[in-house]
Amino acid sequence: KINRAYPKSIFYALGVCLFDNIGCCIYMYYKYLKYLLKHKWYVFIECSKNGLTWRGIKHDMSKFLPSEFFPYAYHFNGNHPPTRDMITKNYIKPAITGDEAFDEAWRLHIKRNKHHWQWWAIPELGGGVNAAEMDDDSRMEMLCDWIGAGKVQKTNGIKEWWEKNQAKVQLHEKTRKKINEFIFGRI
Repeated sequence: KINRAYPKSIFYALGVCLFDNIGCCIYMYYKYLKYLLKHKWYVFIECSKNGLTWRGIKHDMSKFLPSEFFPYAYHFNGNHPPTRDMITKNYIKPAITGDEAFDEAWRLHIKRNKHHWQWWAIPELGGGVNAAEMDDDSRMEMLCDWIGAGKVQKTNGIKEWWEKNQAKVQLHEKTRKKINEFIFGRI
């Protein structure tokens, strides 16, 4: 039985007929790989503009590890991908998605990559979070990451995203000030 849902997949282009579940599975990984490479390209361009070419090259390399790649691909492109509202709602704390494999992959990703603000958020014993100041290169890579993600997702840009989400992002005071200076110019 041919799956007509993905007529443009590489397997149909090659004339290979696969069972529905295998074809969908391969397509799911292909679709995520395509997104990931596009994202890395945009981040590389932004990092290069800001003097961080090497960081742009190695940005998000951990997402190619099986412990991150497969859960991410399934979460965003599987049989029951989350709605856009779920992604937006849980962006800041995606560990509450209910998808255990993705939640673990996300935790691994932010602990492997210093360009995520969550890497700098230190939980306190009594609850709450103490945010350490981000180093300049990690902060700039994070901004390049946000810009790159916005481009690949075709959003209205970093200013709009930041205005909407900055209250949820737990940052050191100096880090927040530098981010605002970058996004809005000197204030």
